[in-house]
Amino acid sequence: MNFSELGLDPLMLQSVLEAGYASATPVQVQAIPAALTGRDLLVSSHTGSGKTAAFLLPSIQRLLAEPKAKSIGPRVLVLTPTRELALQVEKSAMKYGQALRRFRTACLVGGAPYGLQLKRLSTPVDVVVATPGRLIDHLERGKIDFSRLEVLVLDEADRMLDMGFVDDIHAIAARCPAERQTLLFSATLDGVVGNLARELTRDAERIEIEAAPKQEAKIEQRLLFADNMDHKTRLLDALLRDVELTQAIVFAATKKSAEEISDLLADSGFAADSLHGDMQQGQRNRALQRLRDGRTRVLVATDVAARGIDVAGISHVINFDLPRQAEDYVHRIGRTGRAGRTGIAVSLVGMREGGLVRAIERYTGNRIEVHTLPGLEPTQKPASARPASNRPRGHGGPRGGSGEKRSWNNEPRSYGDRPARGEGRDNRDRGYRADARPARGDAPRGKRFEQAMRGPSDVPRMTEDRPEGFRGGAEINGNSVEYWEKREREAKAKAARNSAPRGHAAPRAGQARSYGNEGRPAGARGGVRGRFKG
Repeated sequence: MNFSELGLDPLMLQSVLEAGYASATPVQVQAIPAALTGRDLLVSSHTGSGKTAAFLLPSIQRLLAEPKAKSIGPRVLVLTPTRELALQVEKSAMKYGQALRRFRTACLVGGAPYGLQLKRLSTPVDVVVATPGRLIDHLERGKIDFSRLEVLVLDEADRMLDMGFVDDIHAIAARCPAERQTLLFSATLDGVVGNLARELTRDAERIEIEAAPKQEAKIEQRLLFADNMDHKTRLLDALLRDVELTQAIVFAATKKSAEEISDLLADSGFAADSLHGDMQQGQRNRALQRLRDGRTRVLVATDVAARGIDVAGISHVINFDLPRQAEDYVHRIGRTGRAGRTGIAVSLVGMREGGLVRAIERYTGNRIEVHTLPGLEPTQKPASARPASNRPRGHGGPRGGSGEKRSWNNEPRSYGDRPARGEGRDNRDRGYRADARPARGDAPRGKRFEQAMRGPSDVPRMTEDRPEGFRGGAEINGNSVEYWEKREREAKAKAARNSAPRGHAAPRAGQARSYGNEGRPAGARGGVRGRFKG
């Protein structure tokens, strides 16, 4: 449907046409006419659906009328979960409001100087886009006035609640006039989001574009299993050397990991940069500008920092660490496959992260194909017992029949291999369980991360030797993290005792052991150094 059929003012249509848009998306077709009536809206729509224009265009059109109150405060307030998304929304607002006379916006986000924001608020402003935390700071200082506020927009309300902003949202809404229009946009309208909607809206119209986000066909999703952290870093190195890769975003679980991986890649010759929440706003802006300019080929980012990134040249998204929420996976891979291009999303998965993979597949409704890289095939069998993508699933497959049972690396199963799904007494898919979380060596965290990244693991394989004192029994949980950690400690202690010179005591099982920098040569560096090819 054309924008001219949605009831927009000619001035707004002029801005839309100058922005290069011709036809409206489904969320815009439904939300814009409804918002123009002045009713509260609850809209469920996924990332990339055009929801920003769906709430900005009708909100800005209200500014064509004279304000009901005299003040310099905003008439439209948009709350977003992250700084990058706030900056992107403000940029869109300036684009859609360019035809209006004396149209002014302000962006209030953390990491930016208070002085500049206060100066912006000291003059009349039409639209304020803010993150909840920084807006609360201005409210507590008495620097912003909501007496003439007409529209309150909550963009990605579910993410704001996930990030713990529920109290801030309630405090901000309490300062807004009761006679206002509230537009709430979220990926889901159930649960805590639904509770918030009932508290903040009145007689709201509910619009649902999709019950659950579905992946675009233009994003090819791949799964690569990694034996350990050393294997995972070698896979990342090989992926980044793909000739088809133009620019990539690599997602890490923590701010520290993002910094370490970025530094490592830069040392290995990649044009790499990092983006995370501890960076000042100026640093974040410069990092994003280098990515847009093409000077950065690989951006290593955390989930929160990467929200709102819209760069058409991103050919690959690589999940170095899987997200713990399936919805975050959708937001991550949505950074590629934009502007009509085909994107590739690769997830590097630890052997015990099958539960997370299944949760993502159930949420998206798509099965992620397992791939391998020549020379970097996994040697272990993942706990989920997923078949490789090039393996036929016929009558002789892993669910029974007359075919030969195969292990993960396609070799005949040896004694002691776990039965394939369908062979055991209980083959129900239990979904995501607490004991399906990744092993500590599968995610870059603290000293464990540093130890794993220093070199190939010298921990003995434990497929044949049972721990000392092992007697079996029903109380043993072979799937628990604690059980395998105990076996690892005992195996290390046994190996150390066997290799220790006579007259020197080896550490016993359970004895504290240092993994810090003690005993390193002067100038030696810890962390993730030395794992990539130069």
